[in-house]
Amino acid sequence: MTTCGEFIVRLLESYGVDTIFGIPGVHTVELYRGLADSPIRHVTPRHEQGAGFMADGYARVTGKPGVCFIITGPGMTNILTAMGQAYADSIPMLVISSVNQADQLAMGDGRLHELPSQRNMTAGVAAFSHTVLTPAQLPQVMARAFAVFNSARPRPVHIEIPIDVISMPVDASLSAKAWPLPSRPAPAADAIKQAADWLAAAKAPAIVLGGGAVDGAAEALALAEHLDAPVVHTVNAKGILPPGHKLRAGENMALPPVRKLLESADVVLAVGTEFGETEMYPDARTLQLQGKLIRIDLDPEQLMRGLPADRPIVADAKLALAELNRQLASHKPADRNGAARAAETLKAAATHWWPAVGVHQRIADVILKTLPDVIMVGDSTEPVYALNQSYQAPTPRAYFNSSTGYGTLGYGLPAGIGAKLAAPDRPVVVLAGDGGLQFTISELAAAVEAEVPVIVFLWNNNGYGEIKTYMQNRQIKPIGVDIFTPDFQVIAKGFGCAAVHVESLDQLPQQLTEATKRKVPTIIEMRPQV
Repeated sequence: MTTCGEFIVRLLESYGVDTIFGIPGVHTVELYRGLADSPIRHVTPRHEQGAGFMADGYARVTGKPGVCFIITGPGMTNILTAMGQAYADSIPMLVISSVNQADQLAMGDGRLHELPSQRNMTAGVAAFSHTVLTPAQLPQVMARAFAVFNSARPRPVHIEIPIDVISMPVDASLSAKAWPLPSRPAPAADAIKQAADWLAAAKAPAIVLGGGAVDGAAEALALAEHLDAPVVHTVNAKGILPPGHKLRAGENMALPPVRKLLESADVVLAVGTEFGETEMYPDARTLQLQGKLIRIDLDPEQLMRGLPADRPIVADAKLALAELNRQLASHKPADRNGAARAAETLKAAATHWWPAVGVHQRIADVILKTLPDVIMVGDSTEPVYALNQSYQAPTPRAYFNSSTGYGTLGYGLPAGIGAKLAAPDRPVVVLAGDGGLQFTISELAAAVEAEVPVIVFLWNNNGYGEIKTYMQNRQIKPIGVDIFTPDFQVIAKGFGCAAVHVESLDQLPQQLTEATKRKVPTIIEMRPQV
């Protein structure tokens, strides 16, 4: 006999799932019945929020959904923050949870882990949330989830299964084979032709690339070079243009030179971006574009939010960009002064950087020189806010953080663990502050247990420095920001990790190199006076 819990594991295998993040509990043990003999790896975080952040980091590096097994009630309330971050940044995440017995749902009898409606609670941070009432429903519901991940705007999906259903026998005729998934949407022919005509006729085009464009990185680069168009990256798009590329025009659309570039362009092509507030730090204002705006996005609703497009195109970014390249191939590449416009914008934007940008860019330069293929994962912390303005990632999916979208704290360490599990042959450096690291520092134990040698670059300013500065700039007497700071060296070593202080940048390369030789995390702590 195959139980519903065992069947779920076989279904996940058929969709190519290789890692699950979860904390077993009395309501989920039946999900684990088939896991011990499965090729799927199980990683045990120390908190369900950590499980969600690990799944998020894994998904951002691989492009595949991060999968979690979560306990009823408190497990679900714990993971909601991670789901919120993934929802805001369009990250695929599959959260499979238990829920109270089917005949007890919504009864309010004080059952263990009971909530009035677990599904309703998660609905706001999920593409959909579904309660499975019979094992026979699982193949269809799982296929719906993977259709979202593969063919629509990727976001978390929550599937809950009553504890009595998890242990039910599955009919032998029920197949655990993955269903064929729908293709990603291609652009409409008339829309892409009009966009191509506008771009071909443009004298001063510009391109904005968002996180939704990363799977079309090669096509985006080819199009930018053909059009000789300056490119503005959002945070999650960093790395689409390689470091030092002549068309790179910066990141932050709040900086006056970047705004000027976009507002003076006669055609702006925006791919996979919301034009969101967190891409315009710290002064978010609506762009006043003078030229035509073409927007490409998987989500038709998103195309109706934010800046209205003269030509909205619902399509997968890779397919749309490839078709634009095909249609423009007959047009001879023109000199639109793109490199000069980009260089001028980049140089002018640097004059608006605050002092911390230069400090952290020098640190990032050392990290990148020492570890050329590094993946940098950031919390909401000063180094991240700084590097969002200046850092040039070596490849797509090699720089991401929680300052975008939802903007949670505590993301960096567990997301870095997920990233390292996704790319074990690449170094992963977590950028964390002392405040944010305390949110999820317990996940060091999970990393030691799983032998994940993530490197944590800890910027220790003894408190919530960014918030303190924000309060002071608004003439608010700082309160609640000068918090007690523990000895991270002692804590890290207590978890079985390596830990060092770095007093100067000259010491950093050796410590980074040594960290890559270990099987456990390394905390490299640095203070602002460096």
